[in-house]
Amino acid sequence: MITNFETNEALAEKKLLRRIRRWLAAFMILLIISGITASPVLAELSFAMQHKNWFPEFMQEWLVNIYTALQDIDQEHPYVFYAFDWLAFAHVIIALFFIGVYKNPVQNAWVLRTGMIACIAIIPLAFIAGGIREIPWFWRLIDCSFGVFGIIPLLLVERLTGKLKIIKTANA
Repeated sequence: MITNFETNEALAEKKLLRRIRRWLAAFMILLIISGITASPVLAELSFAMQHKNWFPEFMQEWLVNIYTALQDIDQEHPYVFYAFDWLAFAHVIIALFFIGVYKNPVQNAWVLRTGMIACIAIIPLAFIAGGIREIPWFWRLIDCSFGVFGIIPLLLVERLTGKLKIIKTANA
């Protein structure tokens, strides 16, 4: 009977670890994708300009404004786009921190909490810096969505990690 109990606990631990790793892998992949899309911003905006009618009118005006401004920057000051490359790089580096959580979620739970703090911090940043930079409200809300949607898998992983910790403690 003890062997059966140990087997059930080991299976529960493996199942939890598998779920944690799936959510983390998805989070990391989406974090990297959201970052690397910053580098080809002009190509992306060019595509958006070709399909402006897909967007509501108030967004079309904003996209045309941004596209025109970035074309001017590209002509006169192309080195400014280096900041976009660093933004992409930062997303990749942040995703790498979650490898520790992937390997050992209980020991590296602090990374989850740091990630959740970052997701929450996106909201005031979007509204404060967005206001200073004259970013329209709808775009600030889009920026905030990264934090709102990013925190969901992290909260789930934290909850699963808590369950995993209980199982590990019981087995110790």
